[in-house]
Amino acid sequence: MTMTSTSQAEQTPESTAVHARRTGRWIDDWRPEEPEFWAETGQQVARRNLIWSIFAEHLGFSVWLIWSVSSAFLLSVGFSYSPQQLFLLVALPNLVGSLLRLPYTLAVPKFGGRNWTMVSAALLLVPTLGFAYAVQNPQTPFWVFCLIAATAGLGGGNFASSMANINFFYPAAKKGTALGLNAAGGNLGVSLIQFFLPVIVGGAGIFGLVKAGEGGINLERAAWVYAGLAVVATLAAYFFMDNLGTAISKPREQLQVVKKPQTWIMAFLYIGTFGSFIGYSAAMPLLIKLNFWVPEPAPLGTGIYFAYFAFLGALVGSVTRPVGGWLADKYGGAKVTLAAFGAMVFFTLAVLWTLMQLTPNPTKDPTIATDNQSWFPFFLAFFLCVFAATGIGNGSTYKMIPAIWRHEAERDTTPGTAERATALLAANKQASAAIGVIGAVGAIGGFLIPIAFSAPWVDDPMSATKGAFVVFTAFYVVCAAVTWFVYLRKPATVKATSLAGVGI
Repeated sequence: MTMTSTSQAEQTPESTAVHARRTGRWIDDWRPEEPEFWAETGQQVARRNLIWSIFAEHLGFSVWLIWSVSSAFLLSVGFSYSPQQLFLLVALPNLVGSLLRLPYTLAVPKFGGRNWTMVSAALLLVPTLGFAYAVQNPQTPFWVFCLIAATAGLGGGNFASSMANINFFYPAAKKGTALGLNAAGGNLGVSLIQFFLPVIVGGAGIFGLVKAGEGGINLERAAWVYAGLAVVATLAAYFFMDNLGTAISKPREQLQVVKKPQTWIMAFLYIGTFGSFIGYSAAMPLLIKLNFWVPEPAPLGTGIYFAYFAFLGALVGSVTRPVGGWLADKYGGAKVTLAAFGAMVFFTLAVLWTLMQLTPNPTKDPTIATDNQSWFPFFLAFFLCVFAATGIGNGSTYKMIPAIWRHEAERDTTPGTAERATALLAANKQASAAIGVIGAVGAIGGFLIPIAFSAPWVDDPMSATKGAFVVFTAFYVVCAAVTWFVYLRKPATVKATSLAGVGI
């Protein structure tokens, strides 16, 4: 599809070569900032691409986190893995997903948003079909499971390319809403996979309203469902999405942001917010199972069954993300981020306090689960507050990133000049590139958190979990201090190059 093709007189040899390689559904005339064009043509096209982008990204997040729930079922279907091994299976997709976010961001201008959505959706067949093969054979070696779990990280890269693609479709005044909907739709994939997978595989779910399957648990069912949805997403992108010929940016120019200290400061803070969200989301099913449930008597055991509650954390974190953006618009991104880290410190300590009351649960003694069960409401309530704070922090940090680059452009130029206009345009491009880098680094937290809970150097799983929460609390204190020192403190003399005290 080409709305208005570039005229032959305007085509350079380079653009002619690019057009020669194109195969349909390219839009070369795209002017979202012009009200008439947007009202007559752009809005409808952008909305259509947004809808199918949300679907593909949502599916990517679901596949990314499929191991977060399924790992808790592996022991029930005949696999003999230690808690450390299970947490490793949960962590590996997050590591690969974080590493793929940057190349996925760069792929959109290179190949086209529609084309890359097709490719990234089709690639989800690798982890889903591999999953279906592995879980049906109890003799599958652990290293094979690790390899297949790592390929689930392909779904984690979808967020970066999806956000980069939709960013090109919308005018500046509407980017916030569009990107917010795109991000929230993807994040909800974490909650829905944790909500529906137990039902699909016959392991029960929906607070016990659905009974466990009489034929036992069949984990491969979930793989077949999501493999089918990956095919649907690929075909939907082919038939309903578009490439933008105007979405051009050179990787070398985009990667200039890695030289700026602000990129790494914000990446550090994003590890604390999004890294915590995705890491806790991945680990929560196992945390509930290991500490509040024992498998006797079969089939559902005694204590708190993780499948009824594991999805709530990701749901709360997803819903509160737009709230963080709204609060940041009203009060300033740095202030909201600081408050979010303060809440994370307090409620992480509260979660740790509930764990201190539990009896270690390494056996099949139902009395242990019964004793621990009374503390579960406190554990869940405090943990959901942690999730809420991570969601708010996700929204506020994303608000801070473009504000930082805009402030630096305004600080170094004179209002009303051509130099100011050029600087603001460059700042917008750099902020977009920075979001890709920051998102990639921040997602590494999704790997570090499950690894900290597994702590293979600690023999007792309960001790490893408690130690992990102590480390996380200290990290959030450091994040809060960095936020205040860099963006909020008001020294007697603020240097011209400083961002402190500007209320970003």
